Amino acid sequence: MKSLCCCAALLLAVAAGRADVVSGPKVGDKAEDFTAHGVVGIIDGKDGSYIKERKGDPTIYVFVSAENFQRPTAQFLKGLDAALKDAPGKAAVVAVWLTEKPDMIKEYLPKAQMSLNFVNTSLGVFKGDKSGPKNWGINPDAHVTVVAVKDNKVTAVSAYESINGTDVRKVLTAAKLVDDTKNEPKKKDEPKRK
Repeated sequence: MKSLCCCAALLLAVAAGRADVVSGPKVGDKAEDFTAHGVVGIIDGKDGSYIKERKGDPTIYVFVSAENFQRPTAQFLKGLDAALKDAPGKAAVVAVWLTEKPDMIKEYLPKAQMSLNFVNTSLGVFKGDKSGPKNWGINPDAHVTVVAVKDNKVTAVSAYESINGTDVRKVLTAAKLVDDTKNEPKKKDEPKRK
């Protein structure tokens, strides 16, 4: 009986360790404005507002815990970037690193851009607390928090302790940027021919 209780306790501990992380704003919330230092992309080499720059266009914000950034996260970001190539409505990714050492990350991100060659992704560093922008509810225990925003409203939220390229489809489906009937990214609207 004692060994059965120990096995049950071990299984519960393993399950708790793999549980989803709660992080990010609630679906339907307004995407609150915040300032970050843009390193690559729509804000380049200065502080600015990604919310204002994106002007309500579909945006997937990826808040990355710098201390937990590893190759699988880079694979996820690259997959997301590639998948949005043909997405509708000027969809793009904004990846914001959360760190207590922003100057170090500012030096690193141009090297990451050279390696990963992002086309649809802007890279920036949040200069405040590593829990991210106020009112975004970012949990510092989450390695990655993904927040989809359209028309400045949160449309989907997911957080991960571990992420990789296989999670791209799940994020695109939640953000409604995937055509579920064809199981492929939605295409940009083609101009109508006369």
